[in-house]
Amino acid sequence: MADEKPVVAAFDFDGTLTTRDTLIPFLNYYAGPLGFVRGVARSLPVLVAYGLRLMRNDVAKERMLINFLAGIQLPALKQVGRKFATEQLEALMRPGALQRLRWHQAQGHTVVVISASLDIYLEPWAQAVGVDQVLCSSLRSDRAGRVSGRLAGANCFGPEKLRRLQDSLGDRSGYILYAYGDSRGDRELLASADHAFYRTMPNQN
Repeated sequence: MADEKPVVAAFDFDGTLTTRDTLIPFLNYYAGPLGFVRGVARSLPVLVAYGLRLMRNDVAKERMLINFLAGIQLPALKQVGRKFATEQLEALMRPGALQRLRWHQAQGHTVVVISASLDIYLEPWAQAVGVDQVLCSSLRSDRAGRVSGRLAGANCFGPEKLRRLQDSLGDRSGYILYAYGDSRGDRELLASADHAFYRTMPNQN
């Protein structure tokens, strides 16, 4: 029917489409074994504070990124991100979640990945899979192209996910939303959905 609303399927990435968080594997891939150990050692106070809930998610993430990435040229980091997406992410994917994503694509639905993951590896992966849009976190760089480790804008987590979706696709009343998530960072997105799936994938129909 002509007046039917379009359908949007919004997927969280870490823990929903994948079996685990992907930032730590990316940092390990980027830094190498010795560099990763050094970066973790520098970040230990941050990890402890975050584990004890004494530090916000976005603050802890930025401090980790500063410890690992500050000073690298963004084009070089993007190249590492593309290689990581090609060589590493496939092994971390949940087959059932990918099957559900493919089901939405087959129905002609708009598929969006909304994640706090970094665009440097999430966007190449999404492009290869045929995802329509990626809303995620990005790194800030200076005029010389050097990464500071700080985020460009807000961390795409919690209420920010829903805000990004509405900014991109318009008022929620304009489309039917399927949302998939696995953590408190997806709470607002799931609450807004017409069909919400928390830590589960429905059977295809």
